[in-house]
Amino acid sequence: MASAVSAHDKPKIAISACLLGAEVRFNGGHKESRLCSQALSEHFEFVPLCPEVAIGLGIPRQPIRLIGNPQQPLAVGSVDSALDVTGPLHDYGVDMAAEHTDICGYIFMQKSPSCGLERVKVYQDGGRPAELSGRGIYARAFCDAHPNLPVEEDGRLNDPVLRENFMTRVYAYRDWQALLKQGITRRSLTEFHARYKYQLMANHPVQYKTLGNLLGSLGKQDPRAIAPQYFSELMKALKRCATRRTHTNVLQHLSGYLKQSISSADKQEIQQIIGQYLQGIVPLVVPLTLLKHHFRQHPDPYISRQVYLQPHPENLSLRNAI
Repeated sequence: MASAVSAHDKPKIAISACLLGAEVRFNGGHKESRLCSQALSEHFEFVPLCPEVAIGLGIPRQPIRLIGNPQQPLAVGSVDSALDVTGPLHDYGVDMAAEHTDICGYIFMQKSPSCGLERVKVYQDGGRPAELSGRGIYARAFCDAHPNLPVEEDGRLNDPVLRENFMTRVYAYRDWQALLKQGITRRSLTEFHARYKYQLMANHPVQYKTLGNLLGSLGKQDPRAIAPQYFSELMKALKRCATRRTHTNVLQHLSGYLKQSISSADKQEIQQIIGQYLQGIVPLVVPLTLLKHHFRQHPDPYISRQVYLQPHPENLSLRNAI
């Protein structure tokens, strides 16, 4: 598959330092994620960050918690509420977002008052959490500055579907950065969209058409004017997880390109395997491997460029579990 970036360049991913085993938590401990520190570290260049230590809180330290309005909470000490670190955490988020413009994703520590992306408890008077949960102060500031950046929490990455989805977005983000470096032209934008056709059909079929219409309306406009909107919509579409049904639809489309070139017995086998995938008997890697085998024998230039066939390195083995 053609890719705009060398496969040897490891994408950079920012990560909460405690997830890599750094002893930076309030109690002097860590929250090492074996998935991140072992399985993923071979494939990515991790940039470990800990906002609480960076703003000068010691190790160990009194824990902080969110209080007040879940939409705009304050981060204060849980023992001494006179300690208010809302401003420093927010400002550090803004500074880090400005400094780390070359990352392709961020893995945050879940439920943390500084780093949690969602479901962070926000305490009310009397010590009870509000019904609405909040987002960590630092995480909110960072994500507001990079709204299209693929972000995920460590716990959710243990779900194979969410993990595969996040990695697909990381590599799409990297692809786009490479396109920006080369320069956006009408042709490069159209070709980028064509390469993502079947990936988009798997994640969000309606959005594939919407994005195609957006490019179709270019007319005499400068393609660079439409590119930010295109990319924002692309990343939103890719955030929706593909299902067995949408993957099956894509597999059927791909098999259609082989109907003139393979035997009826081979066609029958492909249909049988796709059916087994739809029923949950085999993982996605099985029908894909079979299709790739036939496309090696009968190459199709359009299919060979499709990101869907290999949206992330094969040795990440992400499609063996979905």
